[in-house]
Amino acid sequence: MASETNLPLPPCDLAIIGGGAGGVLAAMQALRQATTPLRIVMIEPRDVLAQGVAYATTHGEHVLNVPAARMSAFDDRPEDFLDHVVATTPAGGPGRHDLAHAFIERRRYGDYLRTRLHEMIAASPASLQIVRDIVSELDARADGATLHLAAHGALLARGVVMAVGNTPKPLPARGAPQLPEGRSLAAWDFDAVKALPTDAEVCIIGSGLSMVDTVLSLADNGHAGPVHVLSRHALLPLPHCHGGAATFDPAPLQALDLRGRLRFLRQAARQAVADGLPWQAVMERIRPHGQALWQSMSTDDQRRFLRHVVRQWDVHRHRIAPEVHAMLQALLDRGQLRLHRGRLDTVMNEGRRLRVTTHTRDGRTDEFDVDYVVNATGVEMRAQTMRNPLLHDLLGKGHAQPGPHGIGLKAARDGRMVDADGHVQPRIFILGSLRIGCVWESIAIPELRGQAETAVRELLSPTAS
Repeated sequence: MASETNLPLPPCDLAIIGGGAGGVLAAMQALRQATTPLRIVMIEPRDVLAQGVAYATTHGEHVLNVPAARMSAFDDRPEDFLDHVVATTPAGGPGRHDLAHAFIERRRYGDYLRTRLHEMIAASPASLQIVRDIVSELDARADGATLHLAAHGALLARGVVMAVGNTPKPLPARGAPQLPEGRSLAAWDFDAVKALPTDAEVCIIGSGLSMVDTVLSLADNGHAGPVHVLSRHALLPLPHCHGGAATFDPAPLQALDLRGRLRFLRQAARQAVADGLPWQAVMERIRPHGQALWQSMSTDDQRRFLRHVVRQWDVHRHRIAPEVHAMLQALLDRGQLRLHRGRLDTVMNEGRRLRVTTHTRDGRTDEFDVDYVVNATGVEMRAQTMRNPLLHDLLGKGHAQPGPHGIGLKAARDGRMVDADGHVQPRIFILGSLRIGCVWESIAIPELRGQAETAVRELLSPTAS
């Protein structure tokens, strides 16, 4: 139930900071694992749960980037989301087999998480209180932590799961703060994108999954104006392909350096095609090994990966529905979607339009004028620049330290937060985007559900310190 007043809160057994997908997954695990009447508190400022950056859209054109059969919230119930989809699909619609391979509307996934959460609230001996508030400070203690909430004051918790979610990056351009109101939009402001005039000339900054969402909304609106896409590499996400995984042994990859791994994967892709499989079969084979591959790389190779390889990895790893990819290709073929390769420099008001200035890789300066710019540069990975008062407090007090390469926060292998002196905080777990620097693969549902289950199991264990 939700908190309706700003009265002080009684102590709790578990505090979950964040009510997006990660926070809801943690809450479901706590309710599911509880055997006694524990008190669980979730702190989330938004009115609707499970609506972080990924699942906040209410528009049907935005679909999951993974087939329904692989989106369960539970490792031990791998078809649970598919069960929900089948149960909520109107009679006469696609059958279970077709739905298993379908890329379902993303808004239905948020519905699924909320449905399962309410079912577990009803079935669990534990209680869940949802508090509409913001955690601005956290002080670690030997027996847990004290959370300081903006409206409710201090909350004592025996254990904490930090699931603060994803923070969009600001538009990386000089002049961006001075743009006229309404001319610069965030890709995740789905309603604002849908409201753009259909004849407007639009520039989308970034060419990843957020760009795809923006183009889908424009196309669904019948957009007729030119759509420019600007990014450093001008690489679009690649499509999924039906078919199984390749059968090679991925274990030797961990002993190779970055160059050796790239050669190995290219050869594996060539062999897959020779065997009648799509190249995507190689990515499916190494998908469960992403964290181990990252952690087995040297620090120098991780740095090289982030500098030179990450965009190639992203377009091959974070793929999109085949029908979405076909739509993007059709827009490119007819010239309405136009790719620009370069580094954004400035976005300035120029009369009634906006002038976008970029630097190309060969040293040239390129300029073009548009009516609107959409920031689709993705999520911020550096905790220091996430504009989150809680993270600033943790780093400032030394309760936390930046993760490897300055990405996220440093965590032990099981997800416990590590302080500035290198000591593990035994009662504070972090999950999701905050662990990217440590494990790289950390924001997809399989990783989130595994992290949530581990954190809750350790915090609720009778033998936990």
